This record gives sequence, structure tokens and C-alpha cells, in this order.
Amino acid sequence: MRDYHINIFYSEDDGGYIADIPDLDACSAFGNTPDEALKEVQKAKLLWIEAAKAEGKPVPPPKYRPVIYQAQSA
Repeated sequence: MRDYHINIFYSEDDGGYIADIPDLDACSAFGNTPDEALKEVQKAKLLWIEAAKAEGKPVPPPKYRPVIYQAQSA
């Protein structure tokens, strides 16, 4: 099973790491380390999906792939 792609980057403005899931609108989390940001965004993903289902909204399938991975599979 494919899972959602997660971006993790350092934010100077926030003084820590941001993790986001491009396929899930506004699903992101903060952490003081990359590992902490990853753990937090995994929690956010579960809550995002739970909330969408509770509201009867569609949960998009994982489809985002950074260009670097697209070029390797071509």
C-alpha cells in the first residue's frame, strides 16, 4: 500500500521543523527535530482523515510525488 508523501523542512521563522502532507489540504505539524515533526504530522494525518470521514468529505488517495522520484521511474 502506498502512503502519503511527507515533506519535512526547517523553518527559520518558526525556529523548528515543519512536516506537511501535500495531498491533505492544510495537514501539517511542527517539531523541534525532524523526527518530532514526523511523529506529529502522522498524528495530524489520522485526525485529518477521521475528521473528513465524519464530515462526509472525500479522502484523496496518495498521489503526490516529488519530481525527483518521477524522473527515476520514467
